[in-house]
Amino acid sequence: MSVTAARGMTTESPAVSGQEERKAAPRRRRSPRFGAAPGVATRRIILIVFSVVFLIPIASLVEFTFRQGVDSGLGFTHYAAIFAPANASTYSVLWQGLGNSLLICVVTLVLILGILLPTMILVELRYPRFRRVLEFVCLLPITVPVVVLVVGFVPVYSVVAHIFGSSAWTLAFAIGIIVLPYAFRPISVNLAAFDIVTLTEASRSLGAGWGSVIGRIVLPNLRRGIASAIFITIAVVLGEFTIASFLDRTTFQTALQLVQQTDPYVAAIFTVCALLLVFVLLLVIGRVGSIGRKRRTP
Repeated sequence: MSVTAARGMTTESPAVSGQEERKAAPRRRRSPRFGAAPGVATRRIILIVFSVVFLIPIASLVEFTFRQGVDSGLGFTHYAAIFAPANASTYSVLWQGLGNSLLICVVTLVLILGILLPTMILVELRYPRFRRVLEFVCLLPITVPVVVLVVGFVPVYSVVAHIFGSSAWTLAFAIGIIVLPYAFRPISVNLAAFDIVTLTEASRSLGAGWGSVIGRIVLPNLRRGIASAIFITIAVVLGEFTIASFLDRTTFQTALQLVQQTDPYVAAIFTVCALLLVFVLLLVIGRVGSIGRKRRTP
């Protein structure tokens, strides 16, 4: 009995000692949580406050476009004046600037989709060690002020104007550099969302050519990133003013400035239309992303 009792005491002693140590050890206080997600009421309050802050200036701008005078009330007089034949010469610079900006959008998108996108895919598939270098080069323009970049563009554009002429579409070469960070980031995030190397190697092992791999495997998976890059590029090009102003080119923003000096109502109308276009582009980006998520959910 004494031996059994001794064994029981020896087997129970570690547990007892452990319990005593836990009781004797001071209880650690939980550190306060920082960055916790806000509650439903807090989110609604934040949404309402930011909506009011953003919508009041836009609503005031829209109301300004309907003014007909101090005591004349509201109407569509200024909207009708845009398409009046008598005002064609007055607003011709505005339509010219809008056409030039749309042309710059097309050329910039060709540069982004024809140079940046293939380069990013090639780096991911063949040269992953250059991924950081490519990211540094593409994100570098966002760290340099646009005014400083324009100072460097001025002597370069003397050569560009000598080779390609002084048309407005040549601004796409400079704006394409400004757009690089905004176009690179959504595509890179989309590339990181799936294993492009495994999918490519699996397709190649099944006998698919590079054309089929890129067209049927890689690009469909990059649909959301490409759409985001396209729409952000359009928004940036339509809102660019500094480069066109310094290089003396007529674009949408510079034309708005010229028209504003003679007819601020029409300039406000086109500003509202530009804001609506950017808002629609953002909705399309979100819609494209939601379609991709719905297809992936079982």
